[in-house]
Amino acid sequence: MLRAGCRAALPRRPPRGSALLSGAGGQRPGEGEAEAGLKRTPLDGLHRSRGGRMVPFAGWSLPLHYGQGHLQSHLHTRRCCSLFDVSHMPQTRVYGRDRVRFMESLVVGDIAELKPGQGTLTLLTNERGGIVDDLIVTNTSEDLLYVVSNAGCADKDLAIMRGRAAELRAAGGDVHLEVSDNALLALQGPSMARVLQAGLPDDLAKLSFMNSITTTVFGVPGCRVTRCGYTGEDGVEISVPKGRAVELAEQLLGVPEVWPAGLAARDSLRLEAGLCLYGNDIDETTTPVEAGLLWTLGKRRRAAMDFPGAAIIMAQVKEKPKRKRVGLTSVGPPIRPHMAILGPEGTPVGTVTSGCPSPSLGKNIAMGYVEAAHSRAGTALTVEVRKKQHPALVTKMPFVPTQYYTAK
Repeated sequence: MLRAGCRAALPRRPPRGSALLSGAGGQRPGEGEAEAGLKRTPLDGLHRSRGGRMVPFAGWSLPLHYGQGHLQSHLHTRRCCSLFDVSHMPQTRVYGRDRVRFMESLVVGDIAELKPGQGTLTLLTNERGGIVDDLIVTNTSEDLLYVVSNAGCADKDLAIMRGRAAELRAAGGDVHLEVSDNALLALQGPSMARVLQAGLPDDLAKLSFMNSITTTVFGVPGCRVTRCGYTGEDGVEISVPKGRAVELAEQLLGVPEVWPAGLAARDSLRLEAGLCLYGNDIDETTTPVEAGLLWTLGKRRRAAMDFPGAAIIMAQVKEKPKRKRVGLTSVGPPIRPHMAILGPEGTPVGTVTSGCPSPSLGKNIAMGYVEAAHSRAGTALTVEVRKKQHPALVTKMPFVPTQYYTAK
């Protein structure tokens, strides 16, 4: 999914001895002060006991990586299976007979067409056509909508949702919200299905990408298992009662091929998969058309033009945007956010929004926005790194093929 922290890009590696790095079993000097005020997930103690290097992220204390390091963690996820703590991401339940109408008044997707248990990635937009946040909305089998959003956007999202719900109720509508305190675990990688099936009474082979069930997982009842993730691999996100989150995580990590993984691997994995990071690659100044996310607009919604910013967004569909999000590959020094993208004549044509060396491909990958005339795959551009120009090639995304599962 296109998610992480609003305006909370992956922290740069702190200098050795920095208060942002915590080793196993204790705090480094100054760490307590650095972490003051940060929220902690139900798995905080587990991360620290397993050597997680904790850093601030979207107002939370989360592991950057563990003892095996970022590179090995990334590659292990591609080859086997890793467990990520994504409990910082808000989970909201929407109840009431008007819940679909409520949600469609905020987002661009066709929520009414979702079958029971089916979810979709959708975008919360403003009247200017900008992306306020990206969400996964699931039409559950329990007469409610289940919404997962971005941690850094939690306050603004909730304010918007509560405001709209109040408006609907004032007009006689029936809708109300409940913010869940469940933990959220993401089990990702090609061996996920085999690992998880051992603890499920349900047949995981029947659960397709972007579908969910409520079930018991390794003896923990009341878990919502959604087949999705932010790595490009086959995976699930498990919403689990917070009081039993550590128990479930320990059981999963008790399988030798399941490694704990942190923010560093999550960021490089999602970039290889061509997935956006909110606050970097999409924000309130970018539209779904510019971002290459036109597929999130439901056909019925396009025709009705009844979502926020519809006039601006649909005009861009017709007239074509002036800039587009593209993938880039290069050799040489890594490409990082905010670096200038230059055209053949050396003039600026865009800006990098995300970038890192790809552990899977052995070369640099990035994404950014360029003028539409320079957005075709195969276009040769340059990126300015430390005041020097280095060749870059516009490249189709995903950089690494995705492995999303469809039930037969």
